[in-house]
Parts: sequence; structure tokens; C-alpha cells
Amino acid sequence: MEHHDQNIKQAYSKMAQLCSRSEQCSTDIRKKIMAYEIVEEIVDEIIDKLIEEKFLDDERYVRAYVNDKFKINKWGKLKMRHYLHAKGLSNEVIEKGLDCIDEEKYKNLLIKTMKAKAKTIKNKNKFEKMGQIIRFTQSRGFEPELIHRYMNLALE
Repeated sequence: MEHHDQNIKQAYSKMAQLCSRSEQCSTDIRKKIMAYEIVEEIVDEIIDKLIEEKFLDDERYVRAYVNDKFKINKWGKLKMRHYLHAKGLSNEVIEKGLDCIDEEKYKNLLIKTMKAKAKTIKNKNKFEKMGQIIRFTQSRGFEPELIHRYMNLALE
């Protein structure tokens, strides 16, 4: 029993350290705690304590994730939404995080991405060029309706 209590304390302190170094989501932390072979109810208690002490916050995690993927990786909202959904986060939390992206900056990033791709395409007719731009920007996670709306700006 004493060994089990020690495992719980160790798991809590390791997770607190991890959360203080970088943003984590509750799903990832749950998986890491489960590696300590701790019963589900106690895992929930540890997670609740981490949330209560502000080590863990899914909304803060989503905001940081969206900010990084938008500014550094230059991803669109669809790709970010997909990866966050795969982490098991709620749609409400994901949408709240995605709403933090400035619409004007998002539009400008899309246009900049399309123009950059257009410059790399050589010796193609207009429709082949458009097809390649569409596929590329969709693979980056941008919405098809926005891609089509701003396509003419990319081909200028």
C-alpha cells in the first residue's frame, strides 16, 4: 500500500513538473499517469488537482497550440481542428481556441501561402496551376471555400 501511495505522489509531481515546463492537455497527462499503473479514480483525482492548481488547462493548451501552429507551421484551421480532435478535446474548447485567430491575418496567410506555391509551379496552364495550389493549401488545412474565394489574388 505504501508503495502505491508513493507511486501516486511520484506521478503527481512528475506531471506537475511536465505541465510547468510546457502546455499539456488532460488527455496526454491521463495517458502518462496511466503508465504508473494507478487506478482510474485516483488518476481523475490527480488530474483534478493539477487543474485546480492551474498546472493543467485544456483551453490554455488549445490557445497555445493554435498560436504555434498558425504562426510557426502556417497551418489552416481544418488541420489544427483535426489534430486537436484526435487529442480527445471537446469541440467547444477547440472552437474557442480557433476563434482566437485574427480573421484578417488568417486570410493574409492563406493568400501568401497560395502566392508562394504559385511561384514554384513552372510551365503549367492556368487550370493545372490552380489544381496544384488548391491541393497544396488544402493539405495545409485551409478551407476549400476560402481557397476558391482568394484564388484570383494568388494568380496575379
